[in-house]
Amino acid sequence: MSKNLTKRAEDYSKWYNELVVKADLAENSAVRGCMVIKPYGYAIWEKMQAELDKKFKETGHSNAYFPLFVPKSMFEAEEKNAEGFAKECAIVTHYRLKNDPDRKGKLMVDPNAKLEEELIVRPTSEAIIWSTYKNWIQSYRDLPLLINQWANVVRWEMRTRLFLRTAEFLWQEGHTAHATQAEAIAESVQMMNVYADFAENFMAIPVVKGIKTESERFAGAVETYCIEALMQDGKALQAGTSHFLGQNFAKAFDVKFANAEGTQEFVWGTSWGVSTRLMGALVMTHSDDNGLVLPPNLAPIQVVIVPIYKSDEQLEAISTEVQNVVDALKKLNISVKFDNRTTQKPGFKFNEYELKGVPVRIAIGPKDLENGTYEVARRDTLTKEIVSKEGIEVYIQNLLETIQTNLFDRAFEYRNTHITEVDTFEEFKNLLDSKGGFFAAHWDGTPETEEKIKELTKATIRCIPLNRMEEPGMCMFSGKPSVGRVLFAKAY
Repeated sequence: MSKNLTKRAEDYSKWYNELVVKADLAENSAVRGCMVIKPYGYAIWEKMQAELDKKFKETGHSNAYFPLFVPKSMFEAEEKNAEGFAKECAIVTHYRLKNDPDRKGKLMVDPNAKLEEELIVRPTSEAIIWSTYKNWIQSYRDLPLLINQWANVVRWEMRTRLFLRTAEFLWQEGHTAHATQAEAIAESVQMMNVYADFAENFMAIPVVKGIKTESERFAGAVETYCIEALMQDGKALQAGTSHFLGQNFAKAFDVKFANAEGTQEFVWGTSWGVSTRLMGALVMTHSDDNGLVLPPNLAPIQVVIVPIYKSDEQLEAISTEVQNVVDALKKLNISVKFDNRTTQKPGFKFNEYELKGVPVRIAIGPKDLENGTYEVARRDTLTKEIVSKEGIEVYIQNLLETIQTNLFDRAFEYRNTHITEVDTFEEFKNLLDSKGGFFAAHWDGTPETEEKIKELTKATIRCIPLNRMEEPGMCMFSGKPSVGRVLFAKAY
C-alpha cells in the first residue's frame, strides 16, 4: 500500500491530518465538526481508558453516570462556569418533530413542542453533578465523595481538527467533594500526578507539571493544575487538567454537610479530566514520515508476524511454526497477530503495519525455518536483525520494554532541548518562530501583560511550573519586577 504521506517538514498540520485518516484512527463525520473514531483508533483509546480507570480505582474513585442534558437554570447557577462555556453550548429547545405539510415526506420542528426550559447539552458536568451531590451529602460521614464518569461532551467548535478539537469528544471527568480545603487541594494535586504518571510511563510522553494563570484557569476554579506536553513541531499541548474548585460549586448549589461538631459547612470540590485529545498528543509526539509510531503499552497489536512463502506447503509449514510463537507470546500477555492473508503480498503488509505503528514485526520464510531464525524489525528505529527462535518470546518481551523506554527518552531529549530561557521580548519573538518549544521567561504577573503578549505573538503562558526556582527578575515585556519564570509557547 502506498502511504503518500506529506512530510512533517513540509506541512506538519497536513501530515497530522493525513496520518490520522490513513492509519485508520478516525475520520470526519457527516455531522459537521464531529468525528468517527474507527476500530483501530478506538482500540488505542480503550487501552488508555483501561489504564486510567485502574489508576482511578486504585486512588479510591468509583464510576457513575450523569445525564447528558442540563437545565439552563441549573447550568447558570455557577456564574463564572456558565459564562466561560456559554459561547460553546448546544441547546435543546423543542422535544418533538412533525410532518411538514408543505414538503411531502419531510419533517419540521413542532412549534407547539417548545420546552418550558431549555436544556444545555453538557460541555462539562459540574452543574448536573453538584445539584445531585446536594442530595448525597448530609454529614462529614458522607465525605470524601470520589466519583468519576466516562462520557461524551459537546462544545460547539467552529474550527475543528480530528482528536484535537471536535464539537463532540470522549473524556473522563472526576468530581470530588471534601470536608476541608487541604483535602481538596491534595486531591487536585494527586490527580495531576496520576495524569503525569500515565502520560510519561504509559504513553511515553514527557510532561511539565504546573498551574495555570488566572486568565487560563478553568471557569469556576480557584486553581487549575495541568500537565503540558511538547509536540514535534514545537507547539505545546495541554494533556490534562485538575481543578481545585474551592467552595464555588458547593455555594452555587447549596451543598453543605454537618461537621463532627454538628455545624453546617459548605463542602470543598475538585474536578479533573483528560479526553480523546490524548490521541492527538500520542500521534504528534512519536510518529514519523512513515506513519504512526506507537508505544508498546498502547499498541492494539504489539507484534505482527508476516509469513514469506511461495507455495501452500511453505505457508502450512510456517503456520505450524508460528502457532508456537503466538502461544508463547500470549502467555506473556503480549498481543500478537499472524497475518496469513493470501490476498496481499508481504511488502504490502510491511507497509501497512509500519503505517499503523505496530512496534515489532517478525518475518518468517522457508530459510528461517531451516536456520532456526526469524527476522525481527523495530518500528521506532526502523532497524531489523536476525534472531534465534530459541527464547524468542523473552527476546520480544525485552524488546518491547526497550522500545517503550526509547520512545520516552527520545521525546524527553526533544522536549529538554526545546526549553529556552529568554530575557527580552525581541529574543522571544525571534526564537518563537525559528526554534519553537517552551520559553522560560519572566512575567510581571498581570493579565494585561499576558493578554498583550498573546495578542502580539499568539503565544500563551502554558503554566507556572511547580518546580520553578523563585528568582527575582524583570518581565521580558513590561520590564516590571517578576518573582520567577513561566513557560510560554504556541499551543494546540
